[in-house]
Amino acid sequence: QVQLVESGGDLVQPGGSLRLSCVASGREFRFYVMAWHRQRPGKQRELIAGIGIGGQTSDYAGSVKGRFTISRDDSKNTVYLQMNNLKPEDTATYFCNFSPPTTSWGQGTQVTVSS
Repeated sequence: QVQLVESGGDLVQPGGSLRLSCVASGREFRFYVMAWHRQRPGKQRELIAGIGIGGQTSDYAGSVKGRFTISRDDSKNTVYLQMNNLKPEDTATYFCNFSPPTTSWGQGTQVTVSS
């Protein structure tokens, strides 16, 4: 049974930073590509970042490239998302998943960027 538990969301001012964490279980974590997605208010969930097996490769959506960094710690079954220079349009619920995604989404973690 896959379980995904996201944390680290908060209310932050524009220009601020946050680090999200996601602990995954139910699969041999180190053998899977991992990804972060987000769902902004009134919009569909979108893929924003992915990290390859071993953490040597990563890719980002254009909207977050240069501001967000995805990383992983296979010893902790955890994937991270460092978010810098946050903008109001980054306000969303953030989710992690394996890639391709399983149907077992976590509850997500809420990030609100507002002054």
